[in-house]
Amino acid sequence: MMSSLLRKVGVELALPAILLALLYVLSASSTNFYFPPLAAVLEKFNGLWLGPRFAADVIPSFQRLMAGYVLACLAGIALGVPIGIYRPLRRAAEPVLEFFRAVPPVAMIPLLIVSMGFGDAMKITIIVAGAIWPILLNTVEGVKAADSVLDETCRTYQIKGISRLRHFIIPSAMPQIVVGMRLGLSIGIVLMVISEMFAAMDGLGSAIIYFQRSYEIPQMWSGVLMLGLFGFALSMVFRLFERRVLGWYYGMRDLEKRS
Repeated sequence: MMSSLLRKVGVELALPAILLALLYVLSASSTNFYFPPLAAVLEKFNGLWLGPRFAADVIPSFQRLMAGYVLACLAGIALGVPIGIYRPLRRAAEPVLEFFRAVPPVAMIPLLIVSMGFGDAMKITIIVAGAIWPILLNTVEGVKAADSVLDETCRTYQIKGISRLRHFIIPSAMPQIVVGMRLGLSIGIVLMVISEMFAAMDGLGSAIIYFQRSYEIPQMWSGVLMLGLFGFALSMVFRLFERRVLGWYYGMRDLEKRS
């Protein structure tokens, strides 16, 4: 399984590597102030992000993202499971969920700055406010879509309470929950950067906006490159997590394909 995953990663890295090489060649003679040669960007990248700025900016961003993302996962699953199980609760909660889901989390930043200040709590709250919705809604849909035959089997054998939740409902909904978690991670990264651009003294978003305002364009592009690598690395880690959590699911799917 690991070798197959590494082979897939290699295939996926081939096109970005080709595009990066092409950009390196095409931009070599660039004299545009706002679009410097890629060689200049890579030089700044090496000096900035492989040095002290990694600990000063990347680590704080990662900590905020993980704090907000983990809270969003816990809250989304904890709320989504009972809403998905109990139809009256689902009917009562749906209008409220649709209302709050329609409010862009970015619009809450000025209010949260006034009420919570410029600290990490505000940035983590913004990440939670955006990342929770795909997790919550996918959990609800996953629980609702549980196999009715297996549900009746659980009832027949008197499997109730925590045992039913642990051995039937959560595993049955897990493929869709993981989809929501993947979407939530992408949204969390976006909101992490935006919140740091609004009000932060450190972090990737703060560094990028600082370089932009200082007209240090190669440094700004190096920050954008670091952000892309940051997101890509998290995506790869999430794939490993997904393979581990849903190994049984992919195994069943492979058996169905063979048959």
